[in-house]
Amino acid sequence: MVFSVTGPTLSLRLPDEDDAPALFRLASDPEVTRWFSWGPYTEERQARAYLASLPAQREQGDQLDLLVVHREDGPIGITHLSEISRRDRRAVVGTWLGRSHWGTGANAEAKALVAHLAFRDLGFERLGAYTDVEHGRSQAALAGLGFRREGVLRRFHRHGDVFHDVVVWSLLREEWARSPLARTPATTAGTPPWWPVS
Repeated sequence: MVFSVTGPTLSLRLPDEDDAPALFRLASDPEVTRWFSWGPYTEERQARAYLASLPAQREQGDQLDLLVVHREDGPIGITHLSEISRRDRRAVVGTWLGRSHWGTGANAEAKALVAHLAFRDLGFERLGAYTDVEHGRSQAALAGLGFRREGVLRRFHRHGDVFHDVVVWSLLREEWARSPLARTPATTAGTPPWWPVS
């Protein structure tokens, strides 16, 4: 069975090479990639190169990228678990979406689905997140979902030749259980990568 996590309007699944055109369209928008160390995409081959790198990352257990698919609009972005420590049962979550889905609730639902995967399916104890200190919209979104602000990491992330300070956030298993994220219906089909966590 193909692995997926499904909610009210979105589902998460492993991306494949057929998703390159959609990801290129979404990530060619400079506003979408404004806070990233990569992009915007200028050629579809960049999306294809990204997709080609994912199987090795999954196999090594370094990162798990999932395509965010809207039930009517198709692919709308990516959410991922990175900095994965199976021993410590933790990871960092990140999400980016096409601009047409900003402010629609899609980010909250995508975070709910990946949190369901992390806490319920993979048995993690902590989800972290990072935001640029100047990215107020992202900070407000995380706070609204129950993440706690832990502090600022100075000159933590490099974009080209510029170093950025980032705010670090966290959500623990018991906090997730009380958060809006846990109240979003989510169903997992198939077997998640690395399951069960030892």
